[in-house]
Amino acid sequence: MGLSSLFGRAASARLLNALAVGAVVLLGAASAPQEAAARNMVSFSPSYQPGTIVISARQRKLFLVVGQGVAISYPVAVPKAGREWSGAAAIEGKYVNPDWVPPPVVKQDHPELPNFIRGGSPHNPMGVRALTLDRYQVAIHGTTSKMRSSIGTAASYGCIRMLNEDVADLFDRVSVGSPVIMAP
Repeated sequence: MGLSSLFGRAASARLLNALAVGAVVLLGAASAPQEAAARNMVSFSPSYQPGTIVISARQRKLFLVVGQGVAISYPVAVPKAGREWSGAAAIEGKYVNPDWVPPPVVKQDHPELPNFIRGGSPHNPMGVRALTLDRYQVAIHGTTSKMRSSIGTAASYGCIRMLNEDVADLFDRVSVGSPVIMAP
């Protein structure tokens, strides 16, 4: 017997979504606010193994596969025109409040940027967490308050930019070595 037949379709959807974001749910009670309203549990291709991150550049979404045919969906900013990439990668490192040194291409386009921004600074474009990939200078990371509006656009130099609350959630769910797939 499935969740829908036990609790009804709406209650089952709330329960699955709450499990995805780690919220506590009391069945029969009004649904509690979520930590990040943008996170949703969605149906997903059953061909991906749990723990796989799939990024859809076209949809501007990152999907973390959490079960057979089920994923958590997060809104993201993807690489801008000329900086796109696709294919397979893996998480190479995990960092809390990472320091940031602008890559040469970013510094060339924005010479006004400092050469170093300490982790935890409100001006650090890496935000509160970074998952570096095994690709040259590419990461899945948070953002600054000023850059939050870029989520849902094509704006980065190759990285995948997330809301800080979402990258912190993703950070706790994945491991070094987790596969990452970038789809156009």
